[in-house]
Amino acid sequence: MAANPLLQSWLREAVARYELDLVAVFRKYGANATWPLTARNADELVATLEARGHFVALPKEPAALANILEVSLVDFLLEEIARLDDVTAERGTERGYPDLELGGERFGGEHHAVDIKVARRNRTGSATQSRITLYTGNTYFRYPQLPWPGSLRPFDDYASHLDLIGIYTLDETTPSRIRDLELLVHEPWRIASRKRSSTTREYLGAVTHLDDLRAGHGEFETEAEFYDFWRRYPFTIGRATQQQLDKILRTRD
Repeated sequence: MAANPLLQSWLREAVARYELDLVAVFRKYGANATWPLTARNADELVATLEARGHFVALPKEPAALANILEVSLVDFLLEEIARLDDVTAERGTERGYPDLELGGERFGGEHHAVDIKVARRNRTGSATQSRITLYTGNTYFRYPQLPWPGSLRPFDDYASHLDLIGIYTLDETTPSRIRDLELLVHEPWRIASRKRSSTTREYLGAVTHLDDLRAGHGEFETEAEFYDFWRRYPFTIGRATQQQLDKILRTRD
C-alpha cells in the first residue's frame, strides 16, 4: 500500500493553497442590526457583521471544532478536483472511512483513501493536546477485505492511504477559535505510535510531538512492521461490532 507519489505531491500542493475562511456561526438577527448592509470586500463584511452582533463563536470543544474544519477541507479539495478532468472524487460518510476517495487516470486509475485529522496544540505548542486517531482497530482495519457499514469500499481495495492533518492553536479571543493552522500530509504508518489514542475506544494512535508529525517520524521502521503490530493487537470486539461482523459474513455467504 505504498503511497502514490503523484497523489501525495498533488495533495500537498493543493492544501498549501487552502485559506482558513471559517469565521463564525451566522445569526440572522443581530443585536445591533441595521439595514441595508453594504461592504466593499470580504474583510469589511466580516467586520461589519461582527460589529452588528451577527456572529456566534464556533465551538471550542475539540471534536466539534475538528468536525467543522474537516468539512471545510473536504469542500476545498472537492473544488480543487473539479478543475481537473482526469481525477475522480467521492466524499465519505460522516463517521465512515475515508473522508475522501480519489481516483482517475492521473493517479493510476486506482482508488486512494484520504482521511482528515484535526488536533489542537498543547499549551507549550510542542505537541498535540491529545493523540490523533489513525484508524479504528476492531472493524475495517482488522478485517480489511470486508465491506464495513459507512465505508465506501473494503480497506484493502485502496491502493494507498494518506492522512491530511490539521494542527491549530485554540484562540478564544476570536469567533473562529482557530489560529496558526498547519496542514501536513503523510502516510498513516509513518506517524503511527504503538499506543492507542483512547483508553475506552479501539483506536490506533499517532505520535504526539509536532516535530515528529512534521517529519513523518513515527515509531515503526517499515509499513510491514506497523501492520504486523496493530493487526495482532488485542482489540476488543464489542457486541455491536460482533453483530455487524456477523451480518457482513452472512451476506457474503
